[in-house]
Amino acid sequence: MKKTYKIEVDCANCAAKMEEAARRTPGVAGTVVNFMALKMVVEFEEGADPKAVMARVLANCKKVEDDCEIYL
Repeated sequence: MKKTYKIEVDCANCAAKMEEAARRTPGVAGTVVNFMALKMVVEFEEGADPKAVMARVLANCKKVEDDCEIYL
């Protein structure tokens, strides 16, 4: 399953850091961050709970870029 989330991030480099942090989160099969559109598309692994996974994604993204935001 794929879902799209609105994000807030300051620069393209920060967006790339967010994408990598999200991709490494358990339960995420793949992710793409579009800095220009301020959107993140997340593909979840089979059977994963999107709400629980996205809470971990947000926490991981905050570790690499503390002023980023993902609107869940």
